Amino acid sequence: MKKRRKIVKLTTASFFMMSVCSCIEPFEAKFEDFESIVIVEATITDKLGQQRIFLTRTFEFDDDGPFPESNATVRVEGGGNVFTFQESTPGVYLSTQAFVAEPNIEYQLLIETQNGRSYSSEQMTLTQNTQIDALQAERITNDLGEDGVAILVDSFDATGNSLNYLYQYEETYKIIAPDWAPLDYVIQNQDGIEILELLPRSLDEQTCYRTVASNSIILTNTSNLSEDRVSNYMVRFIGSNNYILSHRYSILLKQFVLSNAAYTFYERLNLFSENESLFSENQPGFLEGNISSEDSREKVLGFFSVSSVSEERIFFDYEDFFPDERLPEYVDPCNPSGINAGLLEQVRANVVKYFGIIEDNVTGEVKNAVVPRVCGDCTVLGSSEIPEFWIE
Repeated sequence: MKKRRKIVKLTTASFFMMSVCSCIEPFEAKFEDFESIVIVEATITDKLGQQRIFLTRTFEFDDDGPFPESNATVRVEGGGNVFTFQESTPGVYLSTQAFVAEPNIEYQLLIETQNGRSYSSEQMTLTQNTQIDALQAERITNDLGEDGVAILVDSFDATGNSLNYLYQYEETYKIIAPDWAPLDYVIQNQDGIEILELLPRSLDEQTCYRTVASNSIILTNTSNLSEDRVSNYMVRFIGSNNYILSHRYSILLKQFVLSNAAYTFYERLNLFSENESLFSENQPGFLEGNISSEDSREKVLGFFSVSSVSEERIFFDYEDFFPDERLPEYVDPCNPSGINAGLLEQVRANVVKYFGIIEDNVTGEVKNAVVPRVCGDCTVLGSSEIPEFWIE
């Protein structure tokens, strides 16, 4: 029997209201009774480390959100211990000490906001631990006829108690600036006059690395199968024309085992995320989680989960799946252009990089040329620092 697969966008807007994209005529939403509601994204796991909790507030369509909920007092209590959290960046709270969620202990999240409001979760216990058995990449043609690479995961729980799985990933890829040159223009001051000189440049703008976290929640459930087995489940598809595959690519996959309540919450969240549900006849109603306010009239969005987690990382090169094939198009056409009177301002604004010598197609004149910065400087897209985990 086919496994169910659900992908849910995990953004503040998803909790509040999703825009309608398929209307024939433009529709301008106007909400007379907008209510600012606290949003809690909180999961503690059995992996040793600083646990993380996110606090934000809902925002209207025309607002530049989300809005972090800052200066809150956050703690998790369980097993006679109190784990305090401090705000590291606006709306992001990290535990002051590394800890793990342990089996058979009830944990509760407690929050007090700056305005004196208090919130608490239901008591939650750690879910069954199930390891990732295999993580692999495979070249496929997807259901839309697109050529690309699928990231597939396998896992198995012999006890049959896991059932509900959530996947998140962090992908890291190498970026090589296609038109990097060993020289670059530098503004020099001579007798109070700014001039440009071509000087040797450092190598740290030629090769970079970028890490991007998944922006969706991927769910699967095995309750309708004969055994609690996830087999060749696709958690990521990358089209062959995506430049992130051009050189070397790595993905770190995290598999969380969810409680039935957590899985149901994210299933319902999916209803709010579907475009057609906003004005459908069967409205899903307010999405209630397991967190409540001391004021029974106040609504709270979010869920506190205590989940076991398993991680696996793989690496591969473009040529592993596309041997002797042309690399995907870069993010910019990178057309070189001859320098002009505005070069000084372009260099000052850091929008171009030296390319080299080109020949004018009309006049045959040989002259220096520049390219957009992104073509000659990979730090526009990533960091030149090699990640600690990186393997060539």
